[in-house]
Amino acid sequence: MQRRQRGAHTGLLLLFAQIYQFGFNNMPPVTLALLGLNIYLFLYPMKPLLYVCISVHKGYHHNDWERFLLSPFHHADDWHLYFNMVSLLWKGTKLERRLGSVQFAIIIAVFSQLIGVVYVLVQLLLAECINDPSYNMQCAVGFSGVLFALKVLNNHYHPGGSTYVFGFQVPNKYACWAELVAIHILSPGTSFVGHLSGILVGLLYTHGPLEWILKSAGYTRYPQYEYQENRSERPYDMYTGGVSEDEQLQQALQESLHQTRQWGTSGRDEQQPSLEELRRRRLNKF
Repeated sequence: MQRRQRGAHTGLLLLFAQIYQFGFNNMPPVTLALLGLNIYLFLYPMKPLLYVCISVHKGYHHNDWERFLLSPFHHADDWHLYFNMVSLLWKGTKLERRLGSVQFAIIIAVFSQLIGVVYVLVQLLLAECINDPSYNMQCAVGFSGVLFALKVLNNHYHPGGSTYVFGFQVPNKYACWAELVAIHILSPGTSFVGHLSGILVGLLYTHGPLEWILKSAGYTRYPQYEYQENRSERPYDMYTGGVSEDEQLQQALQESLHQTRQWGTSGRDEQQPSLEELRRRRLNKF
């Protein structure tokens, strides 16, 4: 398998334009690091694609375990890289903000390796059931399997709604399956089993034991997850540093009494401010 050349890397140039338009400041750190890693390994691959792609024959029969580590982060050409990274830019940013950077990093680390394992198992099963050894030789690279798994998570954490898959409106909970079929029909050279493996790993996390296993291994939820979820319900948090509303009122009352003592008799005829007035003063201060 050799990397296909496409002129002056038009896909790579378009990817840089997309990243610039999105803005580096708008990207969470893990998503940004993943983009950088995939772009770097495209420009400076650790090995030729023939030696990093994952297959039953190379990865399992020849015990070349390094392929499991390298195959998700190498791409066949610049357009392969472009479409995967633009998808990562959206899915990664949305999920990392929803879950927090630590949890998202753990998910990426586990998914990128587990998808390769599932891919090899499915190919091995197909080769045995259909009695077709060609499945053992099919070699795959790219981040698209992880992206299909992230799509399952996105639909799990943001249920409802619909999306368009190649012009057809599909409920979000079925979108990953519709894309799996549509991509295989429109682009037969893509890895159907690789994409399917991503969906299966995503379902293992959202409806299976994978999330529980990660938590049992020492993973816990982090405070930024709750903050992201409740920021619309507690709009003052972004101004108060997390101080509760009651604490704000108590502190405002103490400051008001302190100011009254400083004013002395000059404020004797003024009325004690109401709670609403104290709230307004506190917010104005922030």
